[in-house]
Amino acid sequence: DYMYQQAVKTDNKLLFENKSKFLLVHASSGFKHSLKEALQDPMVQARLVDTKASEEVRALEDFYKMLKHEPAKAFYGPKHVAMAVEADAVEILLVSDKLFRAQNVSERKKYVELVDKVREVGGEVKIFSSLHVSGEQLDQLSGLCAILRFPMQELEDTDDSDSD
Repeated sequence: DYMYQQAVKTDNKLLFENKSKFLLVHASSGFKHSLKEALQDPMVQARLVDTKASEEVRALEDFYKMLKHEPAKAFYGPKHVAMAVEADAVEILLVSDKLFRAQNVSERKKYVELVDKVREVGGEVKIFSSLHVSGEQLDQLSGLCAILRFPMQELEDTDDSDSD
């Protein structure tokens, strides 16, 4: 209502044209972390069903569910994910766009090769924006996660201490 009144005052045609796209949603606070809360609202999910942001949120939720219920099919970190890619086990690869902006060219190349290999074997790749809440969460998990086609118990037993 406030935005509509402001649009009338300032004669902002863009707001009038896009009024149907706005959605009023409750959040516990006005801080950035509340965006995740708002995006998980079923009403918001229904309206955002075809957007990249909602796909990212759903993919990350699926990863967390898999990590909780079938830990042998969900891995994160460069070393574990690279091993899973080599075994052609990755069904869905979640990658932060930050990894493609690394200063080190060989490091960027490594991530591009991972993405290409997953796509070659029919896997799905989702590239997350590090500017979105879901991308920030992915960055906290090293920026690289994989949901596997089949469990790889041997990866669970591998120590990840020597990876970055």
